[in-house]
Amino acid sequence: MTNREYLTEYVTAFTAAVTQQGIREVVISPGSRSTPLAYACMQEEQLTVYRQIDERSAAYFALGLAKATDRPVMLLCTSGTAAVNYFPAIVEAFYARVPLLVVTADRPHELREVGAPQAINQIELYGKHVKWSTDLPLPETDNRLGFLVRHLTRAIGTAITAPAGPVHVNVPLREPLLIDFESKTEDISAVSRFAAESALSEPARLFLNEVFQEERGLLVLGEQTGELPEVFWDFIRKLQWPVLADPLSNARSKVPVDCQRLIVDAYDALLKSNEFKEKIKPEAVIRVGPQPVSKPLLLWLNAVRPAWYIAIDESPMLRDPQSIVTHHIQTASSALWGLPLKKRKETDYASRWQKATEIYWETAAQHAEEVTDEGTLAYTFFEELSDCDVVIGSSMPIRDADTFFEKSGRDVRLYANRGTNGIDGVVSTAFGVQAANKRPAYLLIGDLSFLHDMNGLIASKLQATDLTIVIMNNNGGGIFSYLPQGREERYYEELFGTPTDVTFRDAASMYGADYAEVRSKEELKAALRNGKQASVKLIEVFTDRAQNTAAHRKLWSRVNERLSAE
Repeated sequence: MTNREYLTEYVTAFTAAVTQQGIREVVISPGSRSTPLAYACMQEEQLTVYRQIDERSAAYFALGLAKATDRPVMLLCTSGTAAVNYFPAIVEAFYARVPLLVVTADRPHELREVGAPQAINQIELYGKHVKWSTDLPLPETDNRLGFLVRHLTRAIGTAITAPAGPVHVNVPLREPLLIDFESKTEDISAVSRFAAESALSEPARLFLNEVFQEERGLLVLGEQTGELPEVFWDFIRKLQWPVLADPLSNARSKVPVDCQRLIVDAYDALLKSNEFKEKIKPEAVIRVGPQPVSKPLLLWLNAVRPAWYIAIDESPMLRDPQSIVTHHIQTASSALWGLPLKKRKETDYASRWQKATEIYWETAAQHAEEVTDEGTLAYTFFEELSDCDVVIGSSMPIRDADTFFEKSGRDVRLYANRGTNGIDGVVSTAFGVQAANKRPAYLLIGDLSFLHDMNGLIASKLQATDLTIVIMNNNGGGIFSYLPQGREERYYEELFGTPTDVTFRDAASMYGADYAEVRSKEELKAALRNGKQASVKLIEVFTDRAQNTAAHRKLWSRVNERLSAE
């Protein structure tokens, strides 16, 4: 066999192995050293190939794909700093528990650490931010394809095993880099995997049955990817505990009519009332998934320190930054939903939460009629949506989602990068989510976050999409107005406000996107209802940071007054 034949055999066995283990999407940033693997991916019929020139954006695109499909996605890049640009998204995937197969092409061993161009030390490049890393052997005479297949099987199995996360496969390749397109790979020695199943132990079941007897109990639901199963709704119908539903929990969407009174979607605002917090203290709390976005909830639970605070989490790592969890049950959330329960009667405790939630939404609706600020514009945005996906930026957008995204029967699924809460890569994540679900998608994002990943718009030039981007342009970092820095005028604008005076009409033109400028709720409604001619539409909503802060605080004050009067 020639070197070209050995290389062809190697890379085609590579793609066959990853598809056998469930990989169906690959995001490629074209480059020279990765040429053989890129060719093999294009040839593999079971792979859908997405392209993104910028590796940083490519990695976040893959993150969105994996998050929305709930299966591993492969990333492929050339050697050198291309691989380094994957790092921010890999860190996010690690902490958000999103499975990625990160494949970096590399120089052969003789060109490492000798001053060769585009050669850096890629061995264990991502350190402790991947679950596993390996450096594969070169394709050459006597290819050991069984070894290759088993290493890839291990890599993907590691990525999807709870808690899921990214893995890194470094692939050294020697020139020449061309393969034989007509060559057909013989059947490779595949490995069949049967994943371990998660179930509650008998002691855990008995313990939870005791906890469920408590009437003043809360179910706190953190981020959940995918649609909640019917068994979840049956579970809360029987339990009759209030469910504090994070906006990323998917428990605010497609809510059955008979479950709507149990879903508390206003707790972030309600828990700003000291009087309400005193009246509503729980005896038992069960949290499923990560800590919700809401800081008032975090502070309240830390102050209350309920006798029973149970974390249901598939990982042995306990997500408990306040050190208040009393019991950690390591299992998947599905194991909890499957517990047999006898239906109990509606509790007075649940009724109190329901009444307060109704008061909040009545007040919020009236507030939105009277005030125009970033929050009420977000309220208007959410009210206009139906059957779509929404990716939410960090800082103010995710907090406005918590405050203004009301539960309903609509199929509106929310996604966000909350593993590390960064503002980078969000545009690309939105394109990835839309590519995965293939239905209309929206992105609600701030101006600084949009600037961080504006070149993510290149994705719209490389594959079909349907994305509407709503940019809340308050000319800087709006979130800092709510933090202690906001009360210190010295250096505030230079260090935290960071006004850029950048607007995005020309960016829309450069990428061939539709554009609308919005300064009122009526204009926002019109921009959303008018649809778009291009595959991407930018709706730039101009707001004022100082006004936004004052309006939010006015709403919270009005809610507090209503709650105090009850």
